[in-house]
Amino acid sequence: MGVKLGILGLGTVGTGTVQLLQDSAGRHPLLQEIEIYRVGVRSLDKPRAVELSTEVLTTDLDSIVNDPAVDIVVEVMGGLEPARSLILKALSNGKHVVTANKAAIARFGAEIFTTANQAGVYVMLEAAVGGGIPVIQPLKQSLSVNRIHTVTGIVNGTTNYILTRMQTEGSNFSDVLADAQRLGYAEADPTADVDGLDAGDKIAILASLGFGGRINLQDVYTEGIRQVSKTDIAYAEKLGFVIKLLAIAKRDTPSSPLSVRVHPTLVPKAHPLASINGVYNAILVEGEPIGQVMFFGPGAGAGATASAVTSDILNLVAVLKTNTEVANPLLTCGHQEYCQIAPMAELITRFYARFLTNDQPGVIGKLGTCFGNYGVSLESIVQTGFQGELAEIVVVTHDVREGNFRQALAEIRDLSAIESIPSLLRVL
Repeated sequence: MGVKLGILGLGTVGTGTVQLLQDSAGRHPLLQEIEIYRVGVRSLDKPRAVELSTEVLTTDLDSIVNDPAVDIVVEVMGGLEPARSLILKALSNGKHVVTANKAAIARFGAEIFTTANQAGVYVMLEAAVGGGIPVIQPLKQSLSVNRIHTVTGIVNGTTNYILTRMQTEGSNFSDVLADAQRLGYAEADPTADVDGLDAGDKIAILASLGFGGRINLQDVYTEGIRQVSKTDIAYAEKLGFVIKLLAIAKRDTPSSPLSVRVHPTLVPKAHPLASINGVYNAILVEGEPIGQVMFFGPGAGAGATASAVTSDILNLVAVLKTNTEVANPLLTCGHQEYCQIAPMAELITRFYARFLTNDQPGVIGKLGTCFGNYGVSLESIVQTGFQGELAEIVVVTHDVREGNFRQALAEIRDLSAIESIPSLLRVL
């Protein structure tokens, strides 16, 4: 007896998933057990890249999640509503759910996983982070015996593409963004990508799995790449760094609070993430005893994301075929408690700062004194040249508590010699 799928959405990912399921030769034999039973779409008249009978297609999405014949609901429509409501109805009706919806999981995960656990069904979300890169299941299973210290990712292809082009071409952010929109690499409204919100959703999910607790999305610090200038990219290059938008979840000891954040970061060129360019994604997991493990691949696209969605479907088909009454603890979301997230002021990190100053004697000395007053130790401080009448000074610190660094900056801003502080970036 076949396993019946109800698919919500037939956009890029939905179409890719149907194509993969219809072309099962040479793939895992369990795919033969799957029947595409119902597919929910907005319009029945739209031309499609896949052939589906008129009995399969419907505009009534509620009928899919309420249909007793449907075993697994695949949510690939995106957005918050009606996706959230449909997922909850499907779970309440005892159906397993596969979703690619990082925004809904990051915001409503507590409600979704609680409903799933109460109904005794699974929510699978491999496609929600990193496109086709298998990282969710490894965190839940293969790496689950490790004590995870850090999850660091380049998890947004749009921003990585923009930063890569800024680096290779010496172009401005706004010019590259406009070109990326024209080429289809950036959305018409790029806010979620370039302001770090999409990466914030993804690191909330990865942190939740890596550190075994729920994450309140409001606690995730997000900063995007709009402020990264070609000047900073050039200075970073001279100093031996590249600038990447990193999503970082870190815990120093099992009892210390988590740091969960997204921001542009100067990454040393020798670091594994420094060479991840274009639209590619990579997630570096560090733990004990494993050491470092990196997952790399295409972070979006029909084929890559369909691969992740279909692998989740396959996992659930295996569950349904074994017909066990006992929940698999490696597939469920078991944690109920929220993780304690440390405020950004408590973060220990290195900083890069660029100052524009009036060209007068003793400015570098005054900067050094102000930093010293707050225990900020400087790795390097160089006058790099002039912008018009103003001297440009670039500073890289040693590890410092962010709150102390901010206090020092507040004092520096009041110095008569300081015209502005155009750039402030963290260093990995």
